[in-house]
Amino acid sequence: MSGRPDGARSIDEILASARARLDRVTPGQAFAEFCVGATLIDIRPAAQRAEHGEIPGSVVIERNHLEWRLDPASDARLPWVDGYDLRPIVICNEGYTSSLAAAALQDLGLTQATDVIGGYQSWQAIGLPTARPEERTAVLAPGAGPAYALIESFREVSRCAS
Repeated sequence: MSGRPDGARSIDEILASARARLDRVTPGQAFAEFCVGATLIDIRPAAQRAEHGEIPGSVVIERNHLEWRLDPASDARLPWVDGYDLRPIVICNEGYTSSLAAAALQDLGLTQATDVIGGYQSWQAIGLPTARPEERTAVLAPGAGPAYALIESFREVSRCAS
């Protein structure tokens, strides 16, 4: 492997930089804020939501659409995104990707954006509300894939011609 290019940072450095800007919240704090009006943004992909469950009342915006859906200046923003005073609390599976995502939202001017320490795994571990995807208790933003709980068994079939 060749040397790192000038100015390049490792993912650990990028993550530390993002987290230094955030006032991160515990799952309990996130739930308390959610109950009084903060928006809980679930950025986990459909496969993780299908496997682990969803958070009732959360808004599912998959990571690749996040900035476009929450930028008040974007033509692709969600209808309720009408200013910069939102309190988006981002949650991912374990609290890593959500830190990067919340920092990106701050870059857009959403200065109150933050994320959940430990992500969905910590949320679920302390017994906060969750639901199976088929209950449809989460709100899917445009572009977010639905999480299906039915997973086909792997078939022992050769996919290659002999």
